[in-house]
Amino acid sequence: MTGGVDVFIGFDLGTSGLKGVALDESGAVVGRGSASYPTHRPTAHAAEQDPADWERATARVAAQLADQVPARQWQAIGLSAMLPTLITAGPDGAALGRAITWEDSRAEGQAAQLREARDGEELYRSTGQWLDGRYLLPMFLRLAVAEPSRTAVTASVLGAKDYLFGQLTGEVATDPGTASGFGCYRLATGEWDDELLEAGASEARSAARPTLAGLLPQVLPASVTAPLRPDVAGRFGCEQIPVCLGAPDSVLGALGLGVERPGQVAYVAGTSTVILGVTDRLLFDPEHRFLVTPLAEPGSWGLEMDLLATGSSLRWLAELLGGGLSESDLIAIAAKVAPDDAPVFLPYLSPGEQGALWDPALRGTVAGLTLGHSRQQLARGLVNGILLESRRCLAVLDATATFARDLLVAGGSATELSFRADLANATGRRVIMPDSRHTDYSALGAAMLAARAVGASVEARAGAGDPDPGQLHRPDPGQAETWQRVFSAYEQIRLAITSHYRTALG
Repeated sequence: MTGGVDVFIGFDLGTSGLKGVALDESGAVVGRGSASYPTHRPTAHAAEQDPADWERATARVAAQLADQVPARQWQAIGLSAMLPTLITAGPDGAALGRAITWEDSRAEGQAAQLREARDGEELYRSTGQWLDGRYLLPMFLRLAVAEPSRTAVTASVLGAKDYLFGQLTGEVATDPGTASGFGCYRLATGEWDDELLEAGASEARSAARPTLAGLLPQVLPASVTAPLRPDVAGRFGCEQIPVCLGAPDSVLGALGLGVERPGQVAYVAGTSTVILGVTDRLLFDPEHRFLVTPLAEPGSWGLEMDLLATGSSLRWLAELLGGGLSESDLIAIAAKVAPDDAPVFLPYLSPGEQGALWDPALRGTVAGLTLGHSRQQLARGLVNGILLESRRCLAVLDATATFARDLLVAGGSATELSFRADLANATGRRVIMPDSRHTDYSALGAAMLAARAVGASVEARAGAGDPDPGQLHRPDPGQAETWQRVFSAYEQIRLAITSHYRTALG
């Protein structure tokens, strides 16, 4: 099928599974693979995964790709992964215990202490992050209290992608985008924040941890490569090809979509939804409503907002309603109901929210529910909530800088035509899905970055050229008033409920 052309592999280590793509020199996808793994939830607000499951998934996906494209044609491997997800590794690079994923919210107390120690506003302007319990540094500090014997023997604190890079190459390093997920990486200087690490070390000393700085990996450009370990190359059936360090899934999902020029906006829907606008200068928000993420190309930045529970909320409600409903089915039945004929559904089921609100006290709520409401109307309420939070995030981007009116979308719910039409109407933007066959844009971006890292000229096909009419949705001006009315009602409920939760939670 591919003859003797060069092929570049991308692996994306996601929340529910690992996806892989094989990309040829023309930018065409010539192979795909996937493998799932479980998330363990041993206590309330916990979310953990076994790194051994990731390694087995990588081997399975590599074998699937090799069945489609001979491994001897592989020229490089690129990596992408969910962020933030914590790995503690021993001196030999092996994982110590389960990984703590970004869905875990147990470290909010440690994050609050760090914000107090360094002033949250100052920290945001230094790191581009509003520190909460889902960042790697507070996650590690919580672990130091909960499992001191584990943290006492930790040699490296890593993100999920960094761990996979180490397993494939034997090298320990991270990229700037992943480093930002630690919550202590200075964007302007490209260095770890020693003052914050010192504040954190005071928390960890009881676990025989005199310093934290020595546990963090070296930060290198996303395009840096290291050779595949001989034993791994043997298992894959390829040469000791370069492995590209890579970047977070949000960054490479945008790259795979073709969103890399200043002013472009990506909308990548999955378990969570990433909304990312590209800029060529460091910009901060006085209300810290977006994160600032270094992109794979040095000097480029993503103004990023992450809605924590979107795809996961849709799957949860589909299972709750029963009858064999899938996420797609739920969106389809929601489309049968007018946007203003549904209860108000606040979709903060993670719990808490980041997005443009950044409030760990938020909780999912259904307001205005009556005996007359059907499951279709409940589904419409949840879809509305996701769309309205998306609208909020895009409004923040528009208030910050000049961004295009085109929204390039991919993944999960965005593959549904009715969802894209609603997204266009709710946000007033043209919504474009470059290729409905792709749900693996982060893996695609990883393969593209790997190709560029070894000097190949591979460009994204996704964002190139005029979109097919079936992939383009223009906002209906006749729907603008309806969506404004729905948003106003939603905001009234949100503000009242938020005040209640803050009082109840102290």
